[in-house]
Amino acid sequence: MTLKTVYIQTFGCQMNTADSAEMMLALSARGCISCQNAQKADVMLINTCTIREHAEHKALSLLGRLRKWKEAKFGRVIIFAGCAAERLGGEVKKKFPHVDIVCGAKSIDAFDKIIEASGLFGGAPAGAEPPAESSPIALVNIMRGCSCKCSYCIVPYVRGEASSLDFDEVLKNIQAKLDAGAKEIVLLGQTVNAYNYKGKNFAALLKEAVKLNGLDRLRYLSPHPLFITEEVAEVMATEPKIAKHLHLPVQSGSSKVLKEMKRGYSREEFLSKISLLKKGGIWVSTDIIVGYPTETEEDFKETLTLVDECNFSGAYCFKFSPRMGTPAFSLKELPVNIVEKRLDILLNKVKLNAKAAYKAQEGTIQRVLMESPHNGRTLSNFWVRTEKPYKTGDAVELTIKKAEESILLA
Repeated sequence: MTLKTVYIQTFGCQMNTADSAEMMLALSARGCISCQNAQKADVMLINTCTIREHAEHKALSLLGRLRKWKEAKFGRVIIFAGCAAERLGGEVKKKFPHVDIVCGAKSIDAFDKIIEASGLFGGAPAGAEPPAESSPIALVNIMRGCSCKCSYCIVPYVRGEASSLDFDEVLKNIQAKLDAGAKEIVLLGQTVNAYNYKGKNFAALLKEAVKLNGLDRLRYLSPHPLFITEEVAEVMATEPKIAKHLHLPVQSGSSKVLKEMKRGYSREEFLSKISLLKKGGIWVSTDIIVGYPTETEEDFKETLTLVDECNFSGAYCFKFSPRMGTPAFSLKELPVNIVEKRLDILLNKVKLNAKAAYKAQEGTIQRVLMESPHNGRTLSNFWVRTEKPYKTGDAVELTIKKAEESILLA
């Protein structure tokens, strides 16, 4: 069988990036190879996001343009996968008949069977092996779905209820990534720290993962504040291979809004989690939603004071995005001018706090994992640029000479 070249376009989060890699493994086992030029590819795999409407529109717009791409060369294949594929289902092929395969987010685990059933790909060639890691960082899914059902979030509806992957299989997957050349492993799950497989919880997984051969650094995304426990915080603080940074989404600083968002914790409870983490020397960044429909000016002020109290090293701030099928979709949105004004105020505050966090690293000696010859990250997730080139994947001890807004110079 002639090798098929595959171009992958991934929209969305690290979970989607990991899913794309997983689907590529299935295609590789059937004789396909990755390609970085869409115009030379035989297969176009679009892995989609539907968390925000804009991301879904971008994927659908691309899908429409691909009709001419497919017609330009006989035998080309289009695969539409991920969260938007799950939400839209059969409507995709009705609107875009040039699409060959639709694989929703809940069916990623069955992707190999789906492409086999399509008849468009042959069986696995003899001796097919997983490709070597081209990056020192590898993503490993440990969970599927989410059971939290926040009022604004569509994830549980497109990815299903939370389920933890087999404990031993996760460890085998991590070791395979390390054997292929990865130095840093990022564990992924929609509520990754809620992991629990037959009584083996997330802390137990962390303790076993750090023992694996070849591991230099371990991170995880995306945790939920509800599942930050003393045991997890202690493992993070005491195990030198675990990153001393956590991206912990708060979404609002108002207990009233958090309750209406169905986040499951109050402002005070979130602050107690932050205190627990910071005792172990862990830096925290976050996500914040501005302009939730019930957010008052006082609620927004509480978000601003929370940002100051937590001293986040960084934050992703978003305007509320209504998603059809969620409880918050029916709520009346706040005026655009009010939301944009609040977002601007918040972004300025977050920027100042992040600048101070970077400034605090000046004069320190940091262990930096190089992700390119001149750029890498510290154990606390601060970006570093070096004058001297280093080998990608090497971990080097560097003195931080100067801090700029979002980069450390060494």
